[in-house]
Amino acid sequence: MKRLWGALGLVLALSVFMPRVGEAQTSQDGNVRKNGHALGRNYPNPFNPETRIPFKVGEGANCADPSRIYRVSIKIFNILSNQVAIPVILGGTSGVAGGQPLDKISLPCGDYVAFWDGKIQATGREAASGVYLYRLEVDGVPLLMQKMIVAK
Repeated sequence: MKRLWGALGLVLALSVFMPRVGEAQTSQDGNVRKNGHALGRNYPNPFNPETRIPFKVGEGANCADPSRIYRVSIKIFNILSNQVAIPVILGGTSGVAGGQPLDKISLPCGDYVAFWDGKIQATGREAASGVYLYRLEVDGVPLLMQKMIVAK
């Protein structure tokens, strides 16, 4: 009877942590997609000290409504779910100045690249070696997440 309850507990725990079918799709290039938005794998990965994160907002170049503006954020977390940094948008595109932190930026449909210098936002020190997560939020809704590795 104890094994039955243990097995049931394991199934319930896994169902909480496993992604739901149809929520997000991963393509062969490693990008995850949901609702027309995409979050690519950072490069280089592993990295030291800086990395770039490609992402797509609203179907990218194939946008059905190019006048639509999205509020976009990318945040970087450690494995304890503490926010570590907010990367900046790389280059100036779609009327958005390069170097602007990706925190609730208004962006039209398109393909973009975020840049993280590998520093912890609060202290300015370089992030320690380990696994970090980065998350794309569109219109205040966390949509997609990927992992990256800092290697010293």
